[in-house]
Amino acid sequence: MAKLTKRSDNYSQWYNELVVKADLAENSEVRGCMVIKPYGYAIWEKMQAALDKMFKDTGHSNAYFPLFVPKSLFEAEEQNAEGFAKECAVVTHYRLKNDPDKKGKLMVDPAAKLEEELIVRPTSEAIIWKTYKGWIQSYRDLPILINQWANVVRWEMRTRLFLRTAEFLWQEGHTAHATKGEAIAETEQMLKVYANFAEEFMALPVLQGIKTPSERFAGAIETYCIEALMQDGKALQAGTSHFLGQNFAKAFDVKFANSEGGLDYVWATSWGVSTRLIGALIMAHSDDLGLVLPPKLAPIHVVIVPIYKGLDQLDEISVVANSIKTELQNAGLTVKFDNRDTHKPGFKFADYEMKGVPVRIAIGPKDMENSCVEVARRDTLEKTTIAQDLVVDYIINLIDEIQENIYNRAQTFKVNNTYNVDTYDDFKKRLESTGGFISAHWDGTPETEELIKQETKATIRCIPLENEQEAGMCIRSGKPSTQRVVFAKSY
Repeated sequence: MAKLTKRSDNYSQWYNELVVKADLAENSEVRGCMVIKPYGYAIWEKMQAALDKMFKDTGHSNAYFPLFVPKSLFEAEEQNAEGFAKECAVVTHYRLKNDPDKKGKLMVDPAAKLEEELIVRPTSEAIIWKTYKGWIQSYRDLPILINQWANVVRWEMRTRLFLRTAEFLWQEGHTAHATKGEAIAETEQMLKVYANFAEEFMALPVLQGIKTPSERFAGAIETYCIEALMQDGKALQAGTSHFLGQNFAKAFDVKFANSEGGLDYVWATSWGVSTRLIGALIMAHSDDLGLVLPPKLAPIHVVIVPIYKGLDQLDEISVVANSIKTELQNAGLTVKFDNRDTHKPGFKFADYEMKGVPVRIAIGPKDMENSCVEVARRDTLEKTTIAQDLVVDYIINLIDEIQENIYNRAQTFKVNNTYNVDTYDDFKKRLESTGGFISAHWDGTPETEELIKQETKATIRCIPLENEQEAGMCIRSGKPSTQRVVFAKSY
């Protein structure tokens, strides 16, 4: 198996190669779209299952809304429409016909032009709030707490597998509330759900905060986010939760009779994460040998590789291997016994390292003689010899240890790559030397924010939720500032 480009030599190329060689995804025939392969999709299914439970545990239900949005609906909330306009795919016709000038070819039928153009959803607020208008009459109909698992299309010009594609998979929550306070509480609750998921399942420490006005979701009053730090010192927005106020309710005239007998507009939220989380998982933990997967999201927890000469040895090893496999499966782990005779053990070792399988067991003739097995952990590459009758309990504990170690390693990286700077020169030097989360004073104006972005390619990732007030001077303008914000270059 060909080796990966070293992360330290070319991080971008390392990432692109790893996605393909770990069998996660590949580019499709449609520019900017990807094929998510079974192993990559298995990781997404693990993410879906964990998140879906967390959503349902907080009172949400799943539904599904149409892929197509009439243009007039899409235009109803002006900020939202303007924010996504450049990324929209538009359906103008509904039929093809044979091309009379090119035998065997098809052409768009001019007679099949749609009366109203349809937008392929880049996000679903418009179609959902038009639907909610028919569902909501009274405060007794509220709250509505709905999530949908879907695909969306945003016609990106520069794409990259998982991180930015023209079509991607995601979930989007859309909730309706009777009061502003309820809607804000929902927005903050879902941010915490995302942060908990990132840290508990992805082993990825995140920074929770609020976006600046220029970085808000189009049509939102406030956008909350979680930001993660990748191993190259760049930030990645891992999830967002939006307080939409009454903007969409007013755009679609969604009113309800309140408990006092008056009419009021509904308060709204939306929130989402996407398959870019797989990109985050790759970039936050993996190494020059391939993926390093936290066990909670690994499609395979343990792989057992037999080392043998002849079928007699394989049969003998298989008895032990299948016994261990059954016990581990009974303990809730996913186990693969790779007894293929088409590949040598060395190839299998490299393949499962590339795929990030957390634990590998190797069993050979000497191991059989000594009633032991060799256990290798993917996160540290350490190997240990364990007695066969102790290996199941050992691995059950090891799985938790690996999950914790991967998180601690990422947390240490985040702490060691978070910096306070007080001058623009130091800011620029830090960006170029190490990157990372850079905490600095900003005067609060969009003009200065844009100037810093143009000059350094760094953006304000968030205003941290737990920010303390601190008098200072803006690093760029020298004007007074009351708090630090977090800058970084980002994906």
